[in-house]
Amino acid sequence: MDVFVSGLGILAQWQVLVALLIGSVGGVIIGALPGVGAAVAIAILLPATFSFEPIVGLTLLLGIYGSSMYGGAIPAILINTPGTAVNALTTYDGYPMTKRGQAHRALSLAYSASFFGGVFSILCLIILSPLLAMVAPHFGSREIFLAAFMGILLVVLAHRGQTFAAAMLACLGIFLNTVGLEPVKYTRRFTFDQSWLTSGVDLIVVVLGLFAISQALLLLVDKDTAPPKAHVDGNLTTGLKELLGLKRIATVSSSIGVLMGMIPGVGEFTSQFLSYTYAQKSSKTPEQFGKGSPEGLVASEAANNAVPGAAMIPLLALGIPGEALTAMMLSVFYVHNVIPGPQLFTNQMDFVMALYMALILLNVIVLVFLLFSTNLLLKIIQIPTRFLGLMILMLSFVGVYSLRNSATDCMLAAGFGVFGLILKRLNLPVVPIILGMVLGGIMEVKLRSAMARVKSPMDFVDRPIAAILALMILLIIVMHIRSLINEHKNRIRPEPTGDDSTTQQG
Repeated sequence: MDVFVSGLGILAQWQVLVALLIGSVGGVIIGALPGVGAAVAIAILLPATFSFEPIVGLTLLLGIYGSSMYGGAIPAILINTPGTAVNALTTYDGYPMTKRGQAHRALSLAYSASFFGGVFSILCLIILSPLLAMVAPHFGSREIFLAAFMGILLVVLAHRGQTFAAAMLACLGIFLNTVGLEPVKYTRRFTFDQSWLTSGVDLIVVVLGLFAISQALLLLVDKDTAPPKAHVDGNLTTGLKELLGLKRIATVSSSIGVLMGMIPGVGEFTSQFLSYTYAQKSSKTPEQFGKGSPEGLVASEAANNAVPGAAMIPLLALGIPGEALTAMMLSVFYVHNVIPGPQLFTNQMDFVMALYMALILLNVIVLVFLLFSTNLLLKIIQIPTRFLGLMILMLSFVGVYSLRNSATDCMLAAGFGVFGLILKRLNLPVVPIILGMVLGGIMEVKLRSAMARVKSPMDFVDRPIAAILALMILLIIVMHIRSLINEHKNRIRPEPTGDDSTTQQG
């Protein structure tokens, strides 16, 4: 009870409440702008949050992270253009409902399902984080190294059809983390006698380049457009009642979202497709899916909004981010010397409790805002894309320069921005680079520490948790190789033709 009161006291600070309000409402607006997304906004705001108190900075970023997918459903339903990439499945059933004159019903269902998924995942976070934190003290250097390695492996394998490219980009991220002074003996690595490389390649510079500047360049080089005007008539609160009739779909979809959110590298896309597939197979009217099915809409929105809260579980309990946005948040923890892990739950439980309450409150703020301000929001987002790109570019360079007052950082960020634009044009993933940098740094430090007590290869897995993690890694690799072999067999297997069957019958 004392922890709850203390956490409430932290949350009740005016700075925290203002950050929560700005993050929540701002995240909805950013999510509703096609072509921007939470990653760009968080990348731009990241340098500014370093000067705030840790709870203020994290609340602002969590507000954007947790609310952007609410906003992304609006253009997906009304104009068949997902505001964020993870709202793509929402277009399958949301837009057909709009064409039938049920836009208000589709939006209301999407808001209600998003709220249900968000709150469900936060309750799971509250329950599971302390349990994982109880196991976490048994994680030594070897176990954390293996967990981080498994995270990179899952991130790479999650990019089906682009596994090799994702692996190369993850290795690039690991390499970028090694540039500069190494963390034990402080010798120079890959600096080529250039003094500006001695301090290494800053994660925030890379994040701003790959996410924000590249997106700004993409908006600037593409044709100038603006979201078409739209207006919604009708009561947007009806979805809360309708959701009660679809509670099974909402609960299972949210559970899938929580499970996928906890696994590094999997995230919203996989949870959405699994939830949508489950909803379709268990539905009494599967033929309606893709034609305006409320069940399909609820499944996709509940699943993707359950991921942010679940992604915080490995971050808070083990200090291991599962995707790019939580990797950015990890840097806020480190800047303020707040180290995620078991000690966080032991020494700063009031801080953790304040985070929990902030996450629940942000979902309430977003739901209330959307139920009563959707038409106002539709007017706000009428921004031409090139003007948007110019603003993102300007704010990105201001953010980069504010880090260390360095023009070199601005040039590096510009270089990574062009590189990010090339990757986006080639449809290659950017996330493996960021997770390679973050998890690569964790892996290097823990491997150096572990090797002091390892005399033979088997010593590395002589403890139960290490052995389980090693077996999981081997199982993941074997399953992936098996799936590749099956795909190859299916490709080369000749399909029977009518002539062949006639010949065999004769």
